[in-house]
Amino acid sequence: MNYTFYRTLGASLAVELHPAPGSALIIRLHDLAAERVRNELVVALDQSGAGEGRMAIHAVADEIVRLATGQPGIAATRILFLGHDDKRIWRVDSDGANLVPVTPAGVPTISPAWSPDGRRMAYVQLSPNGSKPIVVQSLTAGTRAPVRGTEGSQNITPVFSPDGRRLVFARMAEEGTALYAANAEQLCCLERLTSGRFAENFSPAYSPDGRRIVFVSTRAGGQQIYSMSADGTDQALLISFDFGQTGNSNAPEWSPDGATVGFHREIGGIPQIFAFDLASRSLRQLTSLSRNEDPSWAPDGRHIVFVSHRTGRRQLFVVDTETNRVRQLMTAGAARLPAWSRSLGGSR
Repeated sequence: MNYTFYRTLGASLAVELHPAPGSALIIRLHDLAAERVRNELVVALDQSGAGEGRMAIHAVADEIVRLATGQPGIAATRILFLGHDDKRIWRVDSDGANLVPVTPAGVPTISPAWSPDGRRMAYVQLSPNGSKPIVVQSLTAGTRAPVRGTEGSQNITPVFSPDGRRLVFARMAEEGTALYAANAEQLCCLERLTSGRFAENFSPAYSPDGRRIVFVSTRAGGQQIYSMSADGTDQALLISFDFGQTGNSNAPEWSPDGATVGFHREIGGIPQIFAFDLASRSLRQLTSLSRNEDPSWAPDGRHIVFVSHRTGRRQLFVVDTETNRVRQLMTAGAARLPAWSRSLGGSR
C-alpha cells in the first residue's frame, strides 16, 4: 500500500481487496495516517455478481462501511414503492438498480410496508367491490393472504411492529377513521386502539423499541402528529401546527435510532420533508425545491427516501440528512409511497 500517494489525494482510509481460496474475499482497511492495517475481514462471496450475488457484494460494501465508521452501510437494502400509474408495488435496490414488480398486474394496491425481517410485506388491495383489505405477502414465495376481519372494510396505511408480531393500520368508517391492531403471524384478531367520532387517525409508525406509535390525527382540526403507547393509551400531541405558517402534517416515521421523527408538512400548500428531534423538540426542514412527500428512513438513520415532483413527475429521491446531498433513483414511471427495508439485505 502506497500510503504517501493516497494521502496526497486527501484520503484518510483505503480499502484493499484480495481473492482467497474457496470463493472468499479478504478485506483490509488501511489507516493512511498511521500507515497500518486497521481491520481485516475474510468473507465468503460469490464474486460473479449475478442474481442475488449482486446483493452479496453490496453486503460486503456495508461491512467496509462498518469497519470504517462503526455503523453498517445501506448498499444491501431495498425499497418498496407504489407505481403511480399501474398501482403495482415495485421493489428496487438502494442504488436504483434491479427494479422488479412484486404484486400481480391488474391488482391495484396502496400503502406498501416491510416486515422487520424483510421477508414479508403488508399492503392494501383495492378490490372491485370497493373494499380495501390488508394483505400480507411473502416476498420469497409470493403467497398472499388477507388479514381476517379486513376483507369487507376500507383500510389504509398498515405497518409492522418491530418484532413482526403485530400490524397496526387505519380503518375508515362513516363515523371516522380509527387505528386497529392485528396479529401479524395469524392474520387475525383485530383490536381497536383509538376512539372518538368524526376524527381521522391514520399513518401509524412504531418506535424502534415497539413501545410507542406516532400517527396522524385530525381530532383538533387539521392533520397533526400524535403519539401513544403501543396499546393505544397515553395519546398526546407530539408535533403541533405553526399556526399561520404551515399546513397539514402527514406520513410520520420514527428514525431507526429512535431520536427523530421524519414527516412531510405543507408550507404554502406545498409539502416539504421535515425532521423533528425528540430530545430538543426542534424541527429541521430538509427539502425546499418543488413538492416533496412520503419520507421513509434508511436503516442507517442517516438517509431518507422520499417522493419529489422536481423533475416534472413523481420520482424517488434520497437525501443524506448530514450533508443535505440529494440523489435520484430512476424509475420508468411515476412513483409514490416508498418504504425502505429495515433489515440489511432486504428480501431474499
